[in-house]
Amino acid sequence: MKFSIDFFPTYHPQIKSAQQYYAESLDLAALCDDLGYDSLKIVEHHFHAYGGLCPSAPVFLSAAAMRTKRMKVITGCVLPVFNHPVRLAEELALLDVLSNGRLEVGIARAFLPHEFHMFNVSMEESRARFEEGITALKMLWTQESATFEGKFHRFYDTHVLPRPLQRPHPPIWIAAVVSPESFVWTGQQGYKLMCVPYIGDFHELAEKLDLYRKAYTEAGHPPDQMEIMMVFHLYVAETSKAAREECEPYINRYLEVFLESARWWTGRTSSNYPQYSQLESLLKSITYERTYNENRALIGTPEEVHKRLEAATKVFGPIYPTFQINFGGMEIARARRTVDLFAKHLMPEWRHRAV
Repeated sequence: MKFSIDFFPTYHPQIKSAQQYYAESLDLAALCDDLGYDSLKIVEHHFHAYGGLCPSAPVFLSAAAMRTKRMKVITGCVLPVFNHPVRLAEELALLDVLSNGRLEVGIARAFLPHEFHMFNVSMEESRARFEEGITALKMLWTQESATFEGKFHRFYDTHVLPRPLQRPHPPIWIAAVVSPESFVWTGQQGYKLMCVPYIGDFHELAEKLDLYRKAYTEAGHPPDQMEIMMVFHLYVAETSKAAREECEPYINRYLEVFLESARWWTGRTSSNYPQYSQLESLLKSITYERTYNENRALIGTPEEVHKRLEAATKVFGPIYPTFQINFGGMEIARARRTVDLFAKHLMPEWRHRAV
């Protein structure tokens, strides 16, 4: 099993400056590189405390690549719906070069109405823009002179510089959340899969993961390249009481800003996002007690986190966990303790588990 670190700023800026957050995150990246974690990733969001502190994943990952030696750097995710494919292809190719071929590209549709509103993009176009963006990116990375005429973008005889170091292009991950069709499509295309189990029904997600695995296998893609990256909040302490009590304010801050962003969905509908109008009411039902009691986050002593991770793998099957470790404006000392305890007490045994 492999392990990733997930940077996802989820707090109001008066708690901690952007400068402090990124200085601490880069220190954590260097520490995790030394401790043996396999990759790090960061989100792209905009305009709000729910992830909006990072509007550009490639910029942060370029800095992280300079502070690490072997970890993969993963966009988690970039959003073609808000970015011109030529510019995105250039920036990602440059990041692949700067990281000495350590880039993996996670791509998502976006789902927050306020982002679509600010960029003046229709949510009804999100699926089409997403798929067109992926097609354009791959063409720009693999063709010496790329010409493309899509519904939203056109470019002619375009030669991207620099060229990606990895050939034919960096590995691609796709984020899927709700629609079973998204899981099937990702498998059919042979892409790696990213998902988040935090607020949904675990058994429904497990069924969607089976759809992905089945579609991937039936399409004839290489079995050893199929991976499912799953995001968990991780908080590890020496005692169960300390872990449970200390983690609570950080999870609550995460839920607070997530709920604020979800309110943009209230009263809205979209054929591309048929279930998201219920997001606010769903999040209101998620409390810290539910998070802890229903194993929606990995919180506890090393022994307890081991049991929680084992329970997750029994439900979801083979996964590639990626851990949010400094969520909610957390103090860096506590995040450092988490990654250190996990690396020392859990990573050696789990390394030998099937992936």
